Parts: sequence; structure tokens; C-alpha cells
Amino acid sequence: MAKDTSKHPCFNKASSGDCGRVHLPVAPKCNIQCNYCNRKYDCVNESRPGVSSGVLGPAQAVLYMEQVLEKEPRITVAGIAGPGDPFANPIRTLTTLRLLKERYPDLLFCLSSNGLGVPDHLDEIAEVGVTHMTITVNAVDPEIGQKIYSWVRDGKILYQGRDAAELLLSRQIAAIKGLKERGITVKVNTIIIPGVNDDHIPEVAAAMAELGADIQNMIPIHPTEETLFENIEEPSKTRVRELRAEIGKIIPQMTHCRRCRADAVGLLCKDRSTELAPALKSCARSEVPEHKGRPFVAVCTREGMLINQHLGEATSFQIWKQDGDDFTMTEERRAPRQGCGPKRWKELGELLSDCRAVLAEAIGETPRRELTESGTTPHVCSGFIRDALETIYSDGDMNRFKGRKGGVVKACCSGGGGEGCG
Repeated sequence: MAKDTSKHPCFNKASSGDCGRVHLPVAPKCNIQCNYCNRKYDCVNESRPGVSSGVLGPAQAVLYMEQVLEKEPRITVAGIAGPGDPFANPIRTLTTLRLLKERYPDLLFCLSSNGLGVPDHLDEIAEVGVTHMTITVNAVDPEIGQKIYSWVRDGKILYQGRDAAELLLSRQIAAIKGLKERGITVKVNTIIIPGVNDDHIPEVAAAMAELGADIQNMIPIHPTEETLFENIEEPSKTRVRELRAEIGKIIPQMTHCRRCRADAVGLLCKDRSTELAPALKSCARSEVPEHKGRPFVAVCTREGMLINQHLGEATSFQIWKQDGDDFTMTEERRAPRQGCGPKRWKELGELLSDCRAVLAEAIGETPRRELTESGTTPHVCSGFIRDALETIYSDGDMNRFKGRKGGVVKACCSGGGGEGCG
């Protein structure tokens, strides 16, 4: 059944009195430093982006979602907007959405990002069912952009000044183009910063309209303590109205933004984040039971029928789930880049954090240890995928299955050793 995307209260003002949203704070890290932003991960006293009462893991987010829907069944949108950036935390973000898609397929999924890390994950964003996305673009002139950002970090490289602004803008352009190519509705947020970019915003709007962005949301700066822009005054309501009237001729404008927290929940006109903060904090402290939030099994396979590939050789993993009395392959996930040593296996543990097990023909000791510590049980296997899955999902003894050289066997698996590939 196609999702009714008109039920997103931020993109459709008419639905904002009847449809609610929840922001799940699963993304604590950020890859840029804006001169107006001060992130706080345990705060109930401020209402602005970058602030949350706590930080959740993916499985904890699903637990919290259950409680939110019990309290507020009008929620139609699950979003991730920080308190850092979703794609400075791509594995946590995408794992959360995969779990939510499995549990709540009728929800709309929405992300809000600065755009820097988005281009590397465009296909995955579409695969997990994201329908709406916000990219914050404050300047399309690097001379102005460098006044807004202290630094931009791409991997291990830190950029500053004009180089930072140019890199960020190039990624934002690529992100918006890629999102539109995949049929995703795009909103562009632009912070109005008097004396810095307020006269430049028409150029931003024109560039975003040319890229195909659907709507723009101009947000007055919120002077925040302990930031470089803490002494810049918030623009007047008159100035904001004038800008919206002028720029509305270029691109449609959002006029009902509430400058939401990273853990906002409820209707836009009736936020319940303070009321639900105790539940969020409780979920953030909870120890999720074994297999809770881990509905999948990852498989190393060459052709999709047999478990016949070493873990270290795999460039991707098939992700399987139980579907009634049968099993369904839901997606393929790209493996972390080879040649990164132990870091690769830590990244793999995060990538498979919603998987209860991984099945491979051989597994080295280092990846075995990292996967086990991350909660994904590694099994050395050969044979038919479905036979192994039947044993996994029935909590059977994988050690009962022994491999035979020179032929295909039925789910010959063990939780034991394995050579190489680590």
C-alpha cells in the first residue's frame, strides 16, 4: 500500500493539527560545527534543534516508539534529526530505520541533515523507505559559508575556512540531486543570520529551486550561549515575513516551523517532549533483551542459495528475516571497506547491529570477537541458507550440523573456528 505522504505535518501545513511526529535522538555525533549550534544531550530546559533529553540506540528507539504510540496514536512520522547529524552516525541511523520499517511499515520516515554525509548513502536512504528529507543549506557562496561554519570533518580530514564551505556545499548539491532522482521529497532549511546571510538567502532559494527542492523553511537564528553567534540578535518577525513573501515567489515556503528539539514528539502545536522525557530516559538506560530489535540474519553467499563465502571476502551481506513459516531476503548491505584492520570489524559490528547472527564459510578470530561483543553471533557454516535459518530462528543447536568435504550438505554449521579472513 502506498504511503500517504500528505500526512507529514512539516511538509503539509493542513495536516499539522491532526498528524504528529516523533524525533528519535539516535545520532549524537556531528560532522560539522555551525557557529550558531551548541548540542546538548541531556537537557529538558531548551526547545531548539541540537537538544535532547537523552540518546537512544536503535533497539531502544523501537522500544521508545512503542511507548510514544501508546500515548500519542496520531503520530504519522518517525524522524531522526540529531542531536548531531544522522549521517555522522549512518549505521545507527539506518539500523533504526530498518527496525522501524519492520515493526511499523505504515509510518512515514524522515531525516534532517546538513548533507555532508548523505551522498554516500543515497541508495540505502531510499531502500529503508525514507519519503521526506531536510537538508540545511545556509549559503551557496563559500565566502559567506565560511563565516557560518567553524569546521567540516570528512572522515579523518578536518577542513576550515573556504575549503570547508566549498566541500559542504558540493555535498549538499549532490545530496539534493540524488534524493530527487530517487523520488524523495526535499525541504531545505536555511537559518536567517542577520548581517551574515540574510541578504544572500534569495540566491540560496534560487539555487535550491533549480536543484528541484520542494519547499524551503527559513528559520530565524536562535542566539545560543557558548557559540560564536551568541550575540547576534534574532531577526524580527517583520523581517522574517518580508523574506518569506519575497522568496515565496522563488520556492514554496514553510511558515509553521516550531524549531523542534531533536526529541520532539506530538503535534506541532502541542509538543509533548517534556511529558515523555522520563520515558525516553528510561529507554536510553534499558538493557534490551537478547534478540530484541535483532530480527535479521546476515549471510555471506556468492549466489544467494548457499553459505559459501568467507567473511573477509564478502563485499556485501544478504539480510534475511523470518516471514511466517518461510524466510525472506530483504536487502543487501555493502560491507565495510577492506584493508582497515580492526576498525573494519568494529564497523561491521555496527552495520549488523540489527542481526542476531552472521553466517559465513569461514570467520577469523578478530572479527569473531568483535561481532560477538557487538551482540551478533558469528557462525561458520556451509550448505543451504534456508536450512541454516530454520535452525537459527528455532533456537536450535547449530553445533549439531557438521560440514562434509566434497559436497553440499544440509545446513552444516558450527559456532566454532574458521581460518583467515580476519
